[in-house]
Amino acid sequence: MLFNSYLFLLLFLPIALMGYYAAGRISLRLAAFWLCVSSFIFYGWWNPQFVALLACSILFNYVIGLLILHFAGSPRRQLLVTSVGVIVDLVVLFHYKYFAALFNFLSDWGLAHGAMDTLILPLGISFFTFTQIGFLLDCRSGLVKEKGFLSYVLFVTFFPHLIAGPILHHKEMIPQFADPANYRFKAENLSIGGVLFVIGLAKKVLLADGIAPYADAGFASPDDLQFWGSWATSLSYALQIYFDFSGYSDMALGLAKMFGIAFPLNFNSPYKAASIVDFWARWHITLTRYLTSYLYYPVAMAISRAREKRGMTVGSGAARSPGGFAATIIVPTLFTMGLAGVWHGAGMQYLVFGIWHGLCLSINHGWRIFVVGKKPAAQRHTSLATQIACVLITFAAVLIGQAFFRADGMPKAWSLIEGMFGMRGFESLESLSYAIGLPPGDAWRLLIGHHMQGVYIALLLSIAWFTPNAHQILGRYSPALFKTLKNPIAGLSWRPSIGWMLVTLLLLALCVANVHKETRFLYFQF
Repeated sequence: MLFNSYLFLLLFLPIALMGYYAAGRISLRLAAFWLCVSSFIFYGWWNPQFVALLACSILFNYVIGLLILHFAGSPRRQLLVTSVGVIVDLVVLFHYKYFAALFNFLSDWGLAHGAMDTLILPLGISFFTFTQIGFLLDCRSGLVKEKGFLSYVLFVTFFPHLIAGPILHHKEMIPQFADPANYRFKAENLSIGGVLFVIGLAKKVLLADGIAPYADAGFASPDDLQFWGSWATSLSYALQIYFDFSGYSDMALGLAKMFGIAFPLNFNSPYKAASIVDFWARWHITLTRYLTSYLYYPVAMAISRAREKRGMTVGSGAARSPGGFAATIIVPTLFTMGLAGVWHGAGMQYLVFGIWHGLCLSINHGWRIFVVGKKPAAQRHTSLATQIACVLITFAAVLIGQAFFRADGMPKAWSLIEGMFGMRGFESLESLSYAIGLPPGDAWRLLIGHHMQGVYIALLLSIAWFTPNAHQILGRYSPALFKTLKNPIAGLSWRPSIGWMLVTLLLLALCVANVHKETRFLYFQF
């Protein structure tokens, strides 16, 4: 079921909300049970056969979690049980996401016979698998205190995050699910959550879906594109995925707020980032947090322990030497980002996407340590021109990575990049030169007609770069956990009022009028 569908907006969501708060007046457990059932219905609407997979995954990981907690006094047994749980989860994920691609790859090299059709990928399998692996690791670390089965099922299945995140931690959610106040209806929750949901819906329906055809057309035949066409295609996809994922993230947090639950912020204007490190602190924030906690830090700590045993420097002292920097920064970064790329898909282009970002992050860290770090603090300020240049350089690096992320294979990705670097020449600007000799009105109509994609790109870039995001607009009313963002434009600060209500209803009406063109969110494929 899609958030951007009549079925969800007009039937599922109203029934789920009314049932939840009605059950909450009777019993908290009944309300939690209602929400679990609603979430299973939401998940199973797309393909009911995968409800059994989700249920089996939940039951397996819950039992493994109990065993991990049971063996808290026996580190070896605890490690064994944890390893079994994580391996089984990864094997199931590998089966659905990578087995067919690997088999066909071996077949192409003559190491296997025949070919295998790609398996139907269960929606959200990466997200609910990662969520539960994190739960198992938190059990081993002693961070899990609540053992109730119903609360665990709700933690995994709560439908606003089930399909495409955010990736949640057990310790963040269980206290909220246990709080009786969150099961009582509050108009404030519905108002704030509704506004955030409508903003996210508008990003998806009116902006992301509007520019999607341009990106799809360009990536269908990148060999035919020259310089401007390649850049237009790259920018179109960058803006499509930006507003698609930003819209989903806003809708997820808005829906959670309607049920009295707060999610962590997952998207924070990443195209405003002035470095690739800052970009990953703003894009899919909960995935970055997950990768840092469960991949980067363990690898970096293992390398540091190995260096310490050999009498080598560790910590910040190691990072300031070339060899130490390579061992303690570059290696764990490339490892983490390489796996992050592969997590998104089975093709070689996803691995290249991850490695590219790993290299960019390593260069960024090196610049901070070896260049900026050697300057006196008083000389580290940057001018506006430098900040703008940093944003543009970061954005260009992101665009190159997204060419691999979106393309159907390495050849098409390289074709687009070749076009972006002008290796297939430049288009003529006949329409522009012709328009110069026309009256202003005719010239404007001609340019708009021939360059509608460029106008659309300019409009969406202006929104991404120069306007506050949804959580800045909401300000102190933002339902995101841990962070309230400052709004640079005071006139766009939301508050409970008739004016904002009318604006929200108008925006909702525009969205509903376009919902008949409903499309899946891009991150559903992961």
